[in-house]
Amino acid sequence: MNLTERLLALAHTDERAVLFTVLEGACAGAKLLVLLERDETIGEAPASLAGLASGIRRNGIVEHEGVRVFAELYGPPPRLVVVGAVDTAEALCAAAKRLGWHTICVDARARFATPERVPSADELVVEWPDVALERLRPDHGTAIVVLTHDLKFDVPALEAALRTDAFYVGAIGSRRTQAARQEALVAAGLDEESIARVHGPAGLDIGADTPAETAVSILSEALACRADRNGGRLEEAPHRIHVEN
Repeated sequence: MNLTERLLALAHTDERAVLFTVLEGACAGAKLLVLLERDETIGEAPASLAGLASGIRRNGIVEHEGVRVFAELYGPPPRLVVVGAVDTAEALCAAAKRLGWHTICVDARARFATPERVPSADELVVEWPDVALERLRPDHGTAIVVLTHDLKFDVPALEAALRTDAFYVGAIGSRRTQAARQEALVAAGLDEESIARVHGPAGLDIGADTPAETAVSILSEALACRADRNGGRLEEAPHRIHVEN
């Protein structure tokens, strides 16, 4: 199967892949398709581009060995996994769906994880969070937000989340709550580098109050992480306003 045929086949699957197109230099126009789940490449662009594929989270221009290359991501939409079927869970799922994301709500309590309580969740999973995350297998296209405010749920959820390649792991709660979580995660054997991946309290400082405003705050931080931005004010940004693509 040649490159064109493989690209057409990808359009009908959820297989993850990255198509690199060299934009300049002696190889300008050359392409390399990297099939992430197969460890396979197709095309004539430098094979060394395959090493970048696992870190690509969105379409855009990257530099490789001093040459600009356009990276185009194929696969399913980003996923949002929220742990805890609370009011903010519904607000997060509703907002993420407007972005075209696939939304999943996890809660071990069947009386809370219902379509009536979280109607915007594409999937409702009634399982302990560590069991659910092991089955869902979050990847680098997944954001995970822990909303439970209870260490017996928070700790296994964060332990499991930090073992994945999720591009964002957030947890709501006060600074005192965050400190208690960190102590529990240290006691569970996680190292400082892993624990530092947790964004907590989750979200950007926009003065959010209601569940809907909190959802905007958290999703904004997740989007900034996905684009490798700091989430600050655009008028103070040292780079281009829009991600180059």
